[in-house]
Amino acid sequence: MIIGQLALIAAALFAGAAFYVNFAEQPARLALDPPALLAEWKPSYQRGFAMQAPLALIATALGIAAYFEAPDWRWLLGAALSVANWPFTLLVIMPVNRALTAMDAGNADRRVPAMVAKWGRLHAVRTALGLAATASFLWAMH
Repeated sequence: MIIGQLALIAAALFAGAAFYVNFAEQPARLALDPPALLAEWKPSYQRGFAMQAPLALIATALGIAAYFEAPDWRWLLGAALSVANWPFTLLVIMPVNRALTAMDAGNADRRVPAMVAKWGRLHAVRTALGLAATASFLWAMH
């Protein structure tokens, strides 16, 4: 089942990228002073969004396609977990994203580390959703 394997790969790529952000990049950036922290976060966020957003949609579409190829509710569960990243990001994380992107790095103050730390905690939910989708797709393959 190639479609299911591709769904698993897309979900695993999403989960791996999200995991990297939370466990490697986020702690490193929080060690920076506020202006450097914000200057690092902004392009990192843009690049991460450009990679992770499509991966979530690809994993979702492939999970649904895998379900039609081999009807098993676990494919739909993985697809639902993958697509859940979109509403969670738009409704919960986006206000923090907008506040941070609106700030000028040259004038960043002590609020920035707290906001980026909050962003990291919210992003951890995305990591958990990605890992859960990956696990669901892997489970469906057995």
